[in-house]
Amino acid sequence: MSKYNSSHYQDLTNLDQWLYYLENLHSTEIDLGLSRVGKVAERLAINLNFAKVITVAGTNGKGTTCAFIENALLNSKELASQRGVAVYSSPHIERFNERLRINKQDVEDQALINAFKRIEVAREDISLSYYEYTTLAALLVLMETMPSFIILEVGLGGRLDATNIIDADIAVITTIDLDHQSFLGNDRESIGFEKAGIMRQEQDIIIGDTNAPKSVINHANELHKNQVNRIFLRDQDFIVQNTQPHWNWKTKQTQLTELKAPHIPRDNVATALMVLEKLNLTLTPDFVNEVIAKTKVAGRTELIKQKGLCDVILDVGHNPQATRYLAGYLKQIKEQANYQNIYAVVAMLGDKDISASLESLKDDIDFWYTGALSVPRAATKETMASKLALFTNSVNCFDNVDEAFRMANKQANSSDLILVFGSFFTVSKIRAQLTIS
Repeated sequence: MSKYNSSHYQDLTNLDQWLYYLENLHSTEIDLGLSRVGKVAERLAINLNFAKVITVAGTNGKGTTCAFIENALLNSKELASQRGVAVYSSPHIERFNERLRINKQDVEDQALINAFKRIEVAREDISLSYYEYTTLAALLVLMETMPSFIILEVGLGGRLDATNIIDADIAVITTIDLDHQSFLGNDRESIGFEKAGIMRQEQDIIIGDTNAPKSVINHANELHKNQVNRIFLRDQDFIVQNTQPHWNWKTKQTQLTELKAPHIPRDNVATALMVLEKLNLTLTPDFVNEVIAKTKVAGRTELIKQKGLCDVILDVGHNPQATRYLAGYLKQIKEQANYQNIYAVVAMLGDKDISASLESLKDDIDFWYTGALSVPRAATKETMASKLALFTNSVNCFDNVDEAFRMANKQANSSDLILVFGSFFTVSKIRAQLTIS
């Protein structure tokens, strides 16, 4: 139970107190559904019609897709007179304020507190989850600041996610894979159906999955059966060509050649480019390469150079699709940088497919270090060790992930690489210990 209750919210004086209150306000951490949040949104008169809204759903790649769209819009000379670009995403890595940024600046504490107060009055006896509450707060702040473009990253699924109370101008599906099965279903078709729930009639739909489930395609087609040229599919309407060391991207309207390798997954850049074309942004190779160079996202294959120590890569990957991508990335970077050994520091949540996620990397990691996270849903250190023991004899188990990283950092040579992955919580813990330049 919280030490605060709804009649004493006036006693909350800072953001940390408010967040503690919200964490203890609702009985369930994840409680999908639009009825509660929708009623409160109606009372608050939530309306984003002043902006062009893009909603991005998918199993992986949402954050990096959003970041590329954001950087392109902010760096376009065509849009210099526009009011700005906002991105709402979750979870955060270090500070809660990261969840809403406007023109690359994290939202201020007081703007959130003001929004929380309005929600607390409006909700009356309606119980809201932490995520529903904070989503409404972000929407209220956006109504105050009125940016020209708003990019909403879906938190979980799509159909029943709190962001889906907004009718977007463009719906984006990045990828569909197995994750959050207890909420979304046990196969790609079921999960695809939930993700496709963000789609609307009279909007452009962009699907970046190279093998999209039928549930996604069928839902898009049903919505647009009386319309043409509103659904855009990867490998059909926008195409990537590999021309090492560069790559090309093309549609019927645009041809981009000699694009540089991005810091984020290329597939997500390809999807973002389709969004930008539908926003009528002029795309040239020089402009796209400029945005590619600028788009780096914290915790997504983020390379940290430690002074006098080995390099560290941070990645929030926590499902089999994400770790399959990591495996390919590690092979490439090991060859390029000539790393000798790769140490993995991993901690995951217990409701993830731990075995399949770890197994994707079994041929790429030389030494494994694991420990527990101090969150309720975390897998125990014993669980992590037992899963790793199925395919490696090199398991070093510690009480917590901090100790696991400290020991890996001590054992690794300067010519080695440490990969930290498995959860946003894992990356957050370790990133806080590193000097980020």
